[in-house]
Amino acid sequence: MASMMLNSVNFSTGKAVKFEYVGLKPLKLHQNILCVRPHSIKIAPRMLTIRASEIRDDGTIKKMGMSDEECEAAVVAGNIPEAPPVPPKPAAPAGTPVVTSLPLSRRPRRNRRSPALRAAFQETTLSPANLVYPLFIHEGVEDTPIGAMPGCYRLGWRHGLVEEVAKARDVGVNSIVLFPKVPDALKNSTGDEAYNENGLVPRSIRLLKDKYPDLVIYTDVALDPYSSDGHDGIVREDGVIMNDETVHQLCKQAVAQARAGADVVSPSDMMDGRVGAIRAALDAEGFQHVSIMSYTAKYASSFYGPFREALDSNPRFGDKKTYQMNHANYREALIEIREDESEGADILLVKPGLPYLDIIRLLRDNSPLPIAAYQVSGEYSMIKAGGVLKMIDEEKVMMESLMCFRRAGADIILTYFALQAGRCLAGEKR
Repeated sequence: MASMMLNSVNFSTGKAVKFEYVGLKPLKLHQNILCVRPHSIKIAPRMLTIRASEIRDDGTIKKMGMSDEECEAAVVAGNIPEAPPVPPKPAAPAGTPVVTSLPLSRRPRRNRRSPALRAAFQETTLSPANLVYPLFIHEGVEDTPIGAMPGCYRLGWRHGLVEEVAKARDVGVNSIVLFPKVPDALKNSTGDEAYNENGLVPRSIRLLKDKYPDLVIYTDVALDPYSSDGHDGIVREDGVIMNDETVHQLCKQAVAQARAGADVVSPSDMMDGRVGAIRAALDAEGFQHVSIMSYTAKYASSFYGPFREALDSNPRFGDKKTYQMNHANYREALIEIREDESEGADILLVKPGLPYLDIIRLLRDNSPLPIAAYQVSGEYSMIKAGGVLKMIDEEKVMMESLMCFRRAGADIILTYFALQAGRCLAGEKR
């Protein structure tokens, strides 16, 4: 406890008022304090700013500093306080030519000259909230490494999945998307396991929601992990992917995922009309609150290779070019935007990501909806490989690539780097 004397009080008694200050932290005596009038003195209620002086143990008063008026008077009288001198101009290296300054009224480099200025004028930011963590799951107990995707695993749904989600949440990444490795014995030509309410994905959703109720869970809506043919839809005997019949199955899959507790269902199949059909199916079952993230512009790409190894979901024949978009096309994405918006999509996604920044910007400029980008397995693995070979700085390239998605207009990014990037953003070291 410290005693303080108020020594500039204009009370009619002419006496100073003493009060006791009690607190855990020492009072900063150089600061002005506000006097609350004692109950024994009758004055008009008003705030009074006064200076504090410290009472020593021997009762004497020690002045703690000059008042503002005294400081100003000293400067007016010419008693200028000391300050560091003007720093010398940095010398140029020997041999630097002496030139007349260019007559430039605008020099953009002025706003880049220090870290503080660059941070102040930075147009794009990246935070863990912008990241969605794709996770592979399987029926096994152990976590199985994925050879083509260093650092990624097929996680055991009971333990490894829960532990990985906990790590992500610790660094602020609270959104995930699940991809299942389905046993071959459960696959068939119509992908019926996709809507089994006790299947791997619904079980995993229920487990995670029980453990982490506020976790945002995205799901994949497509038949390829469940199809014996490895395609996103039902395959006719002549090799044609059947559109409307596939959409019927997808609606049942989305409803099963929503019933388990999914927050966002994400049709990645690229069938025509599936967004509107899924929206109607969800609403009919009372899941009006469940969002749809449509894979609006999903291109037939060679960047998906490592992902298909992770899920063992390569097509058994042919390719996916009759339903996924031609990577040479730009304007076609506008057609997909309009269809998905009119059918009730809540989020529009572009896949792959970094090679398709122009498509991300196209969606951003033509839709008010949130835009998602998927940094796919091939992009991830190339950065990882370059880092292992010391050809690039893995961490810096990773963070730059994620910032590029944001700069192009993506609100969220699905990336296998989510945990690693989250740690970087949280200030942790690898």
